[in-house]
Amino acid sequence: MKPIKKLIETLKNIWAIEELRNRLLLTFGLIFVYRLGSFIVLPGLNPYALEALQSQSNQGILGLINMFTGGAFNQASIFALGVMPYISASIFMQLAGIIIPQFAKLQKEESGRNKINLYTRYLTILVGGAQAVAYVTGMIKMQYSAAIVIDWPLFMVSSIIILTASTLFIMWLGEKITDKGVGNGVSLLIMVGILARFPASIVQEFSSKAAEDKVLIFIIEMLALIIVVVGLVMLAEGVRRIPLNYAKKLVGNFSMKEIGGGARNFIPLKVNSGGVMPIIFAQALMFIPSMIAGFVTDPEKSDASSWVHQLNDFTSWQYNVIFAILVIAFTYFYTALTFNPTELADNLKRNNSFIPGIKPGQPTADYIGAIMDRITLPGSVFLAIAGILPGIVALFGVSQGLAIFFGGTSMLIGVSVIIDFIQQVDSYMLNKHYDGLMKTGRVTTRERATI
Repeated sequence: MKPIKKLIETLKNIWAIEELRNRLLLTFGLIFVYRLGSFIVLPGLNPYALEALQSQSNQGILGLINMFTGGAFNQASIFALGVMPYISASIFMQLAGIIIPQFAKLQKEESGRNKINLYTRYLTILVGGAQAVAYVTGMIKMQYSAAIVIDWPLFMVSSIIILTASTLFIMWLGEKITDKGVGNGVSLLIMVGILARFPASIVQEFSSKAAEDKVLIFIIEMLALIIVVVGLVMLAEGVRRIPLNYAKKLVGNFSMKEIGGGARNFIPLKVNSGGVMPIIFAQALMFIPSMIAGFVTDPEKSDASSWVHQLNDFTSWQYNVIFAILVIAFTYFYTALTFNPTELADNLKRNNSFIPGIKPGQPTADYIGAIMDRITLPGSVFLAIAGILPGIVALFGVSQGLAIFFGGTSMLIGVSVIIDFIQQVDSYMLNKHYDGLMKTGRVTTRERATI
């Protein structure tokens, strides 16, 4: 009873903070609009005729896109593309900022970042338009043409315009949530779309079990799922803290130690610094062989078709071994692109801070880089295990719908977004001197060094 009373008290405190209450109401309202749009079918389609065709969009890359859109892709909804074009454009601009010096210079200035955001929106329109053309054209191959009740040219033009415009509308929803609501808007929409399939997957899993042992097996699966979620939280929040001191300074007749200088802090280096990006990159690469084989391989050749099938089956050992290797490799690659120990060492030196026993400058950069290399290995291995868990649990009889929640991209995104959401809610509550959602009132990884 005590935890329930504590939860009720916390919810009352959240409602008592006017700014937080308004932000949460706006966030949930925009999420409701997003989910509502996921059920509106494209004009010109017979929604009843779609029911017999939806099972054809659950495999390969189509199944991944359908997962990110909360089923809207499979339902031929006006939100079928979701935020995928915006994500693709954002990833491209992020990599451009790392590789191209001109974009890297823009990222360091406020006006430059505004330009990059503008370029990202323009690129989203182009990517969304291209994906809309591919989506509508692909309806013929997936035999969706049987559900079209208007002329094909009119349907194609109208659908491309609607799909592109809806992508921009979803992007606007995400930005409004970020600015006026709580949480990272785009990530929150992705998480909501993924978790929207969770209740149906639970019901399907329970219904598929044999009558005599379904309850026991279902309980074991739920306990295993809880353990996996706890492990993913530890992976997302795990850090290696490097002790950090600030040099003492004399100001008049006082030492900075007496007025706050000489304080000790930590540099938190995340064990999983790449987040979910290595898994996304690895999955995208795993789909390439099947896409190429669709153009160049004769379907009558059993050897080639079997090889492609193995790489497109997330329960096969070939898929899991190659996928795990790609995740580890991309983790190192992405960490090397996004983490710059030399820049971090220069920032420490400019702020008169140092690592005890390590000389400032290049020795500090080498020391931080060596530690990052050491913690990246276990982080990448654990991330690879999380990535292949859906395939492993599927081999033990868990249905495909529920198996994707045992790790993989879906649960990693869900865990990361929920942690970020809790951190932001906690920050509002702590500022008003209330206890946060967490037991201690704060999330430990929020302890950051001032650099």
